[in-house]
Amino acid sequence: MTDHTELGRFLRARREALQPTEVGLVPGGRRRTPGLRREEVALLANISTDYYERLEQARGVNPSESLLAALARALRLSTDERDHLYAVAGYQPPQGSGGDTYADPGLMHILDALHDTPAQIVDELGTVVVQNPLAIALLGPLAGLPGREGNGAWIWFTRPEARRIYEEEEHEVIGRTIVADLRASVFRHGHHPVGQALVDALLEQSREFAEVWELGEVATVRSTRKTIIHPRAGRLDLQCDVVLSPNTGNRLFLYRPQPGTDAAERLEFLRVVGSQTFAT
Repeated sequence: MTDHTELGRFLRARREALQPTEVGLVPGGRRRTPGLRREEVALLANISTDYYERLEQARGVNPSESLLAALARALRLSTDERDHLYAVAGYQPPQGSGGDTYADPGLMHILDALHDTPAQIVDELGTVVVQNPLAIALLGPLAGLPGREGNGAWIWFTRPEARRIYEEEEHEVIGRTIVADLRASVFRHGHHPVGQALVDALLEQSREFAEVWELGEVATVRSTRKTIIHPRAGRLDLQCDVVLSPNTGNRLFLYRPQPGTDAAERLEFLRVVGSQTFAT
């Protein structure tokens, strides 16, 4: 059962401990109370201000697990704080990676500062947890999708249209890289039930995945060169750098322009135009 009093007290304390700049917001104007405003937390968690107010005021609201994950991201909770949030809301804390969409607060801090660089955080299995606006403009909206729809391996092997932004001659290498990284993640800490379920579903859905999986390749994704053919911005030559959080297994992928190319100008075009122009 939900301990509404402790839930409200905890949310209020974490909100008041955060400054706007810590979550990528502009402070703006004089503030009568410390920390974030309730409406700012609601905006970051993509819920209504009224609903968030009822949570803080212990007015009998029972949040879902997905909403708790959104609040944990919005309030930049550590894993201990996230687990406490789940516990007082009446849920078992998530066990490792696999669908709770938790975002490492340290990586979130870096992502908030990357206004001119596409960046996104993925969990250990390659599911996109959060994106900055420029990543959405570059790669399309991937965070917060239902089920496995935001997982990189699932997208690659079950949605062929998603490959159009990459040059065809690179498809085989990209597919093998995705599978090798997935295998490393699934077996890194012994049995990973969520990861194994993903692999089983891919084996059933994609003959191509099954063939690549049989190769037995293992390699964690690290910094690599990417060529993206964007429907509006054209060809972008990028370097994809990966920042790992050892504590959570979350990874921050950031896409910076290759020196000597016009990728910086093309990214600036995307930043100005915005994600509403992205067409799949």
